[in-house]
Parts: sequence; C-alpha cells; structure tokens
Amino acid sequence: MNLRPIKTEKDYRNALERLEAIFDAPIDTKEGDEAEILSLMIENYENEHYPIESPDPIEAIKIRMEELNLRQKDLVGVIGGKSRVSEILNRKKKLTVDMIRELERLLQISASVLVNNYQLTKK
Repeated sequence: MNLRPIKTEKDYRNALERLEAIFDAPIDTKEGDEAEILSLMIENYENEHYPIESPDPIEAIKIRMEELNLRQKDLVGVIGGKSRVSEILNRKKKLTVDMIRELERLLQISASVLVNNYQLTKK
C-alpha cells in the first residue's frame, strides 16, 4: 500500500484509477483496506474541490414531490389552499415557518434546506 495525500488533479485521477482497479477487493485484506482509505481520501478531495450545492427550497420541494409521486394538490392543506400552494411553487410567495415545519414533516426535507433564501418571480 503506497498511499499519499491527494493534492493535485493528477493525484485525484490516479487515485480514481487505483480505486477502480481494487474496488471489489474483499474486506479485511490489504487491498480492501487500501480501497476503503482511498475512498475516504477521494471523497474528501471531491468535497473540497467539487462541492455540490443544495437545491433552493422550491426545487427541493419539487424534487421530493416527484420522488414521492405527489402532485400540487397533495400539498393543499399542508401549506394552505390551492392558490397558496400554486403561489409557493411558482415562486410568487415565500415559505413561512409553519409551512416549513409541515413540509419537513410531510416530505422529509431538512428545515435547513427549506429556510434557504430564494428569488421570487416578478408579478
């Protein structure tokens, strides 16, 4: 095992190639341990150099609704009436604290995502 910190893009590509070569190594073997350590190092490098931003609250809601096969009408009563749901999903109105609590409960979206700022559309 000749592990070195991943400091450059070249180191990163080499680490990915090595991980691909030993990916299916059995656990508790020399190569299995190397694969586990390489995975952690690659993840750390990617988090630092290729961060993935969270979607804005409305996109997060729409993504989760799609995953759960929910339609707009399924949020009626959760965040308000039919017109309020439409206003929220079309970015005409902002989410309130009560709406965020209900959406967190219903859709299992972290409140930390739902409280992020987002742009309203022009009327």
